Order: sequence, then structure tokens, then C-alpha cells
Amino acid sequence: MGEESVIVTRDEKGKIHVLLNNCRHRGMRVCRYDRGNTSFFSCPYHGWTFSNEGKLVKVPKLDSAYHKKLDPSKWGLVEARAHVHRGTIWATWNQDGPSFEEYMGSSLFFFDAFIGMYDGGEGEWEAFGGIIKWKIPCNWKFGAENFSGDYYHNFSHSSADRVSFSPSGQKGRHTYDPVTRAEAPYRLNIAVDKTGHTALGQLFKGDHDYVPIYQEMPIVEEYFRQAFYKRREKLKEKARWFPHHGTIFPNLSYSRVTMSIASWHPSGPNETEVWRIFLVPKDAPTEVKDVMRHYAIRYQGPAGQTEQDDMENWLYAHEGSRGSVASRYPFNYEMGIGYEKRNWPVPWFGPNVQVTEGITEQNQRSYFEHWAKVMDDGPGQGDDEK
Repeated sequence: MGEESVIVTRDEKGKIHVLLNNCRHRGMRVCRYDRGNTSFFSCPYHGWTFSNEGKLVKVPKLDSAYHKKLDPSKWGLVEARAHVHRGTIWATWNQDGPSFEEYMGSSLFFFDAFIGMYDGGEGEWEAFGGIIKWKIPCNWKFGAENFSGDYYHNFSHSSADRVSFSPSGQKGRHTYDPVTRAEAPYRLNIAVDKTGHTALGQLFKGDHDYVPIYQEMPIVEEYFRQAFYKRREKLKEKARWFPHHGTIFPNLSYSRVTMSIASWHPSGPNETEVWRIFLVPKDAPTEVKDVMRHYAIRYQGPAGQTEQDDMENWLYAHEGSRGSVASRYPFNYEMGIGYEKRNWPVPWFGPNVQVTEGITEQNQRSYFEHWAKVMDDGPGQGDDEK
């Protein structure tokens, strides 16, 4: 969470806890493993021991050194406020802030459209490869901004677009390219008012039909064909929305293209540690999982062709922005100003959204407008600039 290390636990009663990974005695990390099973966390520095609920349960020499004056109930691990939504865990240090639903606002529809199963149901995803982690020498907001709504940088990926990159076997890097060529949906950018949350995707104009994509892979083709019709039956008109990317303010992005979630963790102002989770349907045939896995490896992540393009852009843009002369001049964010629509005729988008069709920088402006507001709120409201 930002630059803070946390422990996510499930206690014996099944409750989720998000705990600051710092012993209350001298701040030593009480857990140094990515995952595992334990009922207790024991600090290797002085031996203070905490339960997996965060309670302080053992203090060496409590009688002889503390003379029974220490109150363990006041020195448990610091716990964040947590909320579980459709298998995802969200947390905040602000104990008195808005609820999860209030914080997400209208963006919850777009996130739910992303996290929903291919058949529109409530099934389970599983991560392949665990959490993929790597570092980029740039500020963390480059990734968050890029995923918030940057259709404009397709120029960067022109080399990938010239080859048969996607599982469809056609030229282009997106699996859904054959669909959009056949159906020509609206390409929409969504900025959720006063939150910094953004989404982008495509809205099909009518009751579009399934377009074959995996003709050379019968099992895969049949899986997605059945999922398409089940989703349309369950979601009705809402099935017209096809999510692409989005960013939940401030530093979580998602991509339906490869079915992945990215967290942009700041390691100071000049380095980002990326955590990327790639998902496949848990109950899908092995052939489907293999196709999705191979595509994700080619497309995104530290070895993905398009992500390598992005990382190079962010690295050099970050370096170029740090110069004493370059830092005096602003970036240009005026693309599409004045073309936002607040009354887009799709009521299930929610009441507080701005919609722009086509290529625009509306989402980026909305993201940074909220960032500026958070920074102006003063200590205790926004984090230090990273």
C-alpha cells in the first residue's frame, strides 16, 4: 500500500485482516515471506509475537523488564480497514473515510465488468505464475496514467500490430480485433467525476453476434462461443459494454485484454515496483488456460512486446522530465477538451461520468485533477508526493 509493507491474513474464523508489517517495538518486519501459513508472527529482533489477527500475544520479560506495566492490548499490529469485493481485497489506512462503494462510485460498474467471468457469471479466477514483480526506473504515475485512457500511443506498438500477434491468427495484437472490425463499436473514454477513477472500452451499437476468433482451436473456440451467448443472456443490454483498460485512483490498473491487474508501487519518486497478476478462469479447459497464458506472456509483463514499448517510453519520458530546463515546461493535456458528454444515453454507466468518444486525454486530465486536489488537501489527507 504505497511504500508500506502489509500482511494480508485470514484468521481462524475466516476474517480477512490487512496489517502493517512493522513490529510496534522498533519497527522490524515481522513477516518476510510472500505467502504461507501461520497463526503467529514473531519479531526476530526482540521477540514480540503477534497473532494472525494482529494482537500482541507475547512479550519477552513482560514481568521482569516491563514490571507488568505494558498493556498488550494497546500494542498490536496497526490494522487497515479492509473490504472484500468479488474475491478482491481493498484496504485503506483511513478509518473514517468513505465506504468501498462510496469510494468507487460509478467506476464500480466498470470494474465489475472487468472482473466478471466471460459467461457473465460469478465464477472464480486463478492467477498463473503468482504475482509477477519487476522494477522500472520511472515515476509510478506513468503506468497509472497510461492505463487510465491512453489510446493515443498505439503508434508505439506499430511493430506488434504488423505481425500475427494475437491468438486469432490475424494481424494485430488484440484478440478482439476481428470483433471490432466486424462490428465497429463506439470507442469510449469514461472519467468518473471527482474521483480520479477512469475506464475505457468499447460499446457495441446493438445486439451484436459472436465473431469467430479461435478457428484453429476448436475447444477454445467452443468455450468462448458458449461464454458469449451465456453472458448476453445474463447481462442483457449491459453485455454491449466491452471493458478494455482502467485505473482505480491512485495506483491500481486493470486490463481485460490479457485479464490482468497491475499495482504501481512507488519506490520513491524515481522508481516503480510493478506487481502484475494475470488471471484465467479456474474451471476453464486446459487448452483455454494455455492460450490465455501464452498470449499474456507475449503481450504484457516484463517480457511482453507491448509492455516493453511502454517501459521504454516511461523510462525516457521520466529521465527527460527531470532536467533543470525541461522541468520548467508543462506537458500538453488539451486533446479533446470541450467534447466531453455528461448525458451519454446509457443509464447503467452511472450518474457521475463524463464520456468522450474516440481519442482524447479526458481521462488523464480527470486523473491528475483529482491528484492535484488530494495533494492540496494537506497532511493527513493525501500522501507525500512520490
